[in-house]
Amino acid sequence: MDTLWDRFWSGGMSNPLQSIEQMSYIIFMKRLEDMDVVEQNRARARDIEYTSVFEGKDACRWSNWKHYPAEQMLVHVRDVVFPFIKNLHSEEKTLFTRQMRDAVFIIPKPSLLQEAVALIDEMDITAQNRDTQGDIYEYLLSQLSTAGMNGQFRTPPRHIIRMMVELVEPDVNDRICDPACGTAGFLINAYEYIIRKYTSPPDMLEVDSEGEYHNLIGGDNITDQRHWEKLWSDTFYGYDFDSTMARISLMNMMLHGIKAPQIEQKDTLSKLYNEEERYSVVLANPPFKGGSIDKSDISDILSLPTTKTELLFVERMIHLLTIGGRCAVIVPDGVVFGSSKAHKKLRQMLLEENQVEGIVSMPSGVFRPYAGGVSTAVLIFAKGGATEKVWFYDMEADGFSLDDKRTLIDGKGDIPDIIEHFRGRRDEVPEDRKGKCFYVPFEEIKENNFDLSISRYKEIEYEEIEYDPPEVIIEKIEGIEKQILVNLDELRELLKNS
Repeated sequence: MDTLWDRFWSGGMSNPLQSIEQMSYIIFMKRLEDMDVVEQNRARARDIEYTSVFEGKDACRWSNWKHYPAEQMLVHVRDVVFPFIKNLHSEEKTLFTRQMRDAVFIIPKPSLLQEAVALIDEMDITAQNRDTQGDIYEYLLSQLSTAGMNGQFRTPPRHIIRMMVELVEPDVNDRICDPACGTAGFLINAYEYIIRKYTSPPDMLEVDSEGEYHNLIGGDNITDQRHWEKLWSDTFYGYDFDSTMARISLMNMMLHGIKAPQIEQKDTLSKLYNEEERYSVVLANPPFKGGSIDKSDISDILSLPTTKTELLFVERMIHLLTIGGRCAVIVPDGVVFGSSKAHKKLRQMLLEENQVEGIVSMPSGVFRPYAGGVSTAVLIFAKGGATEKVWFYDMEADGFSLDDKRTLIDGKGDIPDIIEHFRGRRDEVPEDRKGKCFYVPFEEIKENNFDLSISRYKEIEYEEIEYDPPEVIIEKIEGIEKQILVNLDELRELLKNS
């Protein structure tokens, strides 16, 4: 990874977002052939016809041009392969083709392209190891230096994404949306959760030390082809205000086996976006580091008296959900306890017009090193009804050190416990609020200005410490002083005799 980044940097491409986009194109070219082989095998196993995306375009296969000399490779990729991937399924005027319309291949040097192709060819970017591209994104996050760039890259750690997906339990019949999708991490993990859910036997799947699932090419219990078609074209919807991120998301999802993901460049807080009650699951980590939007651009659907994006996005998610739909969203702690009129109104809306299922308070180091020590929480709610009580969990560990190094400990921390207790929350009644999880009734929250911070309700158990009587303490101090004087006398004697 260091080598790949160094090559792009020394080759004159020092803009991280630009580098990610160009790397994505090259990875896409490689994985397109890999995925074509996988789909061919799937079709053969199901005894159905399959038409290769390379039919009549064999010259675009990675295996056919990856060993070209540098000058020939640059010309071939720029003039033949890149136009090919830009126009995939162009006869259908697909969303992918529209998003790729303005894409430009700008790797300037033949030697840089040749080196990048050689390095990526060596990486284990296969159906069994899908996260190498995600690793590239996460590595490049650490290269970002400006706050503006950091605002565009909102990718939370993958184990946190997986936890949130487990909490909302998406299914094959859901329509799933991320209104601030970034690199599409939530949508990809939701797809993999569904595939995992419908794969048998379970031992076909491999799990590594960080909880990552591999060999996710199953889904053998999805036997109706209509369900597959829905998964591939009418299940995953994502929006991002940045056109480059939208293109990266599209390629990332297609490389994970989702044939026609619905990813568009749109600002979902603006007047140009007006969808309501369309999705049964919403998963997101919207921008919240000092984010705001021009008041005149805010959608008329949104009623909160604020320009703060972290508040407006949560309201937007409420509008996006169908009745009974589930949402898990990462919010800064200010959302759960802020005292402004807009903060209180949002929490009142959540509690009185929806069902707040849970609040998972996360330790401040989870987003290091990209967002400093910002404190965050995962808010889980369902649309409609009213909240009777709220389940709280005080996450103390996420399986990695909470400093900038984020060293692997066990890759899990409290996450398995969170999932287990959340799923069993209706059957358990904690006796007190001294443990990691407990319930708080709505009326008590209402009396506290709809405050949803765990610190407001958790009971801190103080350990009583017994101290010696004052006269004993004085006696001990005098003894220490006498010993110090003796040691000083001995030191003086040593200096005299030296």
